[in-house]
Amino acid sequence: MDIKTITENLIKFRTETGNTTEINRCFEYIETLFDSQIHKTVYRKDNLAPVMLLSNCTGYDFDVLVVGHIDVVPADDKMFIPSFEQGLLRGRGSLDMKSFATVGLDSLQYVIKNNLSLKFGVLLSSDEEKGSFGLDSFLKSYPQLTSKIVLDVDVAGDITKIVAKCKNPVFVKLIAEGQEAHGSTPWLGIDANEKILTALSNIRKYYPYFSKELPLPDNTWIDTVHFAKIEGGDVANVISNHCEALLDFRLTEKSTLLELEQNLTSCLPSGVIYRIISSSHPVVMDENNPYILQYKKLAETILQKNIEFEYIGGATDSRAFAERGSIVIMHSGSGNGMHASNEYVEWNSVEQLANIQKQFLAQIAG
Repeated sequence: MDIKTITENLIKFRTETGNTTEINRCFEYIETLFDSQIHKTVYRKDNLAPVMLLSNCTGYDFDVLVVGHIDVVPADDKMFIPSFEQGLLRGRGSLDMKSFATVGLDSLQYVIKNNLSLKFGVLLSSDEEKGSFGLDSFLKSYPQLTSKIVLDVDVAGDITKIVAKCKNPVFVKLIAEGQEAHGSTPWLGIDANEKILTALSNIRKYYPYFSKELPLPDNTWIDTVHFAKIEGGDVANVISNHCEALLDFRLTEKSTLLELEQNLTSCLPSGVIYRIISSSHPVVMDENNPYILQYKKLAETILQKNIEFEYIGGATDSRAFAERGSIVIMHSGSGNGMHASNEYVEWNSVEQLANIQKQFLAQIAG
């Protein structure tokens, strides 16, 4: 399988989250990469984003499953034209994460071609960038889907790092109600915007503000929140009677959803309520797990470099499989500019990851 050509072709599909037409076209292209030996499930329900599962076996109990996604964040047209120069493949999705989805597809072809004694699959969602609601529905519809080992290739950044922990993303909406009045007589109204600002100020007492302009905290494995969106008011000279704020919390494994809710309750003034939009669970892997150590040793041999464990604040779709008891190995290639206009992947790291993944599969197949 020519993984570079396939990755470039995948980048050309404008699979921005919600662009169902392009997502379906991309899935159809992926199907053409395999012959009749492949087993395919494409899950579509209501208006949810589709999910594709390709495997070398029937059933839904896997030995190894590669988990990733094909959707991307919005970008200018030019970013859907891949370019390659000085070892860097540029384009939307080059790093997050079409190159690494291709690695999983390459591994599937390798397992089939070499008749490895493994029940192996590749699971690709198409709304990971906006909450993975399609994947959540798919997993609820297939409770029997399990995998002993999950290879999570959606943690791009540095091939010399294996992620051992991911935080729990919790999205919260604050809603404040006030009373309209003319802007010149604020004492005749109740400003919903002020209520939200008070709530946000109180929340900062529990979850401090961090910035590139401020000193780095001594310990970054802590709970954080950023105020993603604040909306209130329609015109300048009217006191706002409604305001909302969207908050993005990232909680470590030491914190619970109940503790967060207790903190929120203590922070909200009269007239402000909160709603949990979505929550999950942190992914915490045992760094001494034999399979993880086996993978790490193999990667170090191939790269001729030491591999370190790291903790990240981001979240991936593998959290659903950690909840189901899978051993999750979170590892991908190197690059920069994720979600930015200069997104690129170091192509050598993609080829190295493909080699690591295939040799690991061959080892555990025995």
